[in-house]
Amino acid sequence: MSEKTFAVPNISCHHCVASIKDELTEIPGVQAVSGDPGKKQIQVTWDSPATEDAIRKAMAKINYPASD
Repeated sequence: MSEKTFAVPNISCHHCVASIKDELTEIPGVQAVSGDPGKKQIQVTWDSPATEDAIRKAMAKINYPASD
């Protein structure tokens, strides 16, 4: 299992976090998604077949690209 905190500058509220969570939980293997709009961060826990690259691409697709 992998876990990473992504810096996402476009996050401004809990609705943004919910949008990202909705998108990422559609990826097979993503176990958990949480976020902190104040810190502009998203925490993701995943297992195979999900990959960090797939997670980054999904966030960028909905206009929440990770900056790190």
